[in-house]
Amino acid sequence: MGYDPKNPMEGRITDLGPRYYGDFLPPVIKENKGKWLYHEILEPGILVHVSESGAKVYTVRCGSARLLTVNRVRVYCDIADKYCGGYLRFTTRNNVEFMVDSKEKLDALKAGLQGCKDILPIGGTGACVTNIVHTQGWIHCHTPATDASGPVKAVMDDLFEYFGSMTLPAQVRIALACCLNMCGAVHASDIAILGIHRKPPMIDNDRITGVCEIPLAIASCPLGAVKPAKATNSAGEEVKSVKVNAERCMFCGNCYTMCPAMPLADPDGDGIAILVGGKVSNSKSAPKFSKLVVPFLPNTTPRWPETVACVRQILEAYTKDAKKYERVGEWAERIGWEKFFEKTGLPFTEKSIDDYRLAYDTWRTTTQFKFTSHTAAYTK
Repeated sequence: MGYDPKNPMEGRITDLGPRYYGDFLPPVIKENKGKWLYHEILEPGILVHVSESGAKVYTVRCGSARLLTVNRVRVYCDIADKYCGGYLRFTTRNNVEFMVDSKEKLDALKAGLQGCKDILPIGGTGACVTNIVHTQGWIHCHTPATDASGPVKAVMDDLFEYFGSMTLPAQVRIALACCLNMCGAVHASDIAILGIHRKPPMIDNDRITGVCEIPLAIASCPLGAVKPAKATNSAGEEVKSVKVNAERCMFCGNCYTMCPAMPLADPDGDGIAILVGGKVSNSKSAPKFSKLVVPFLPNTTPRWPETVACVRQILEAYTKDAKKYERVGEWAERIGWEKFFEKTGLPFTEKSIDDYRLAYDTWRTTTQFKFTSHTAAYTK
């Protein structure tokens, strides 16, 4: 039967796509939805939420990898089945959380997690280094300038002492994006690890006419750096191709997405940049974008020692000098970015000067809006 707009549910197939998220809520959360009064952090990685009905939910937050094997997921499910009535949840920062509704169940859950603390470390709450959110990297992305899982593993191994404790001035969110398209939220993280390309795409004139639609490759460039051109392939034949204006290219990889004959990856040109000071929170100050502080670090596989040392250097300077509740960007702005480079020991370069001529600031773009008589006409 065809679709009837007057009766849209008739004949509807309902088993397509994910099920309604409410079907997966633990009973105590479903029963107290909208009734929660407050929450507390009892100890690193362990929270309690209290409802106006008196019900409590105890949550144990454990660090987890972003890319999981089926075997690891089965471990998580076995723990949830044994201690949590089969319920668990994943957070946006790649943690796995186990929830119970009594102190007795919490104690049993904590004891059970001790047996697998190597793969399920408890932490990631409060004034700590939270679990690192990251992108796909070399395992599953076609435009990365660095790996994702590798540097994240190396950095978190070095900073692990800060994950299961709450000894920092405030939470520190670290993120990694394997290219400047930034699907890893590095533009709004306290410390950001960003993969960068430094060379324009190469052009394979033997393949380009067979695998690419040249108008799409040209249109994909946000800066108009790709233009049509004639070229000669290895057989000496003239073919339709493109040329890249290197001065306009920002190495984003959009053209490679549309045209596999324009690869961008380069072992010498690719590496890592470090950005600092971003945040999403409106607490204490407005949200901030991160700022470039280290323009390039090499891809020194498999443990990326230069990147690991740089992140620790920034974190230790912040820990030593910041005030309580002060995020990394707030600390840098209070002491001045010039002092930031001095205290962290990072060399300042002209790469950290934003000279983009089309940049502009907007007025009051956050929830920290000041209501006055002059704004009343617009805020009724």
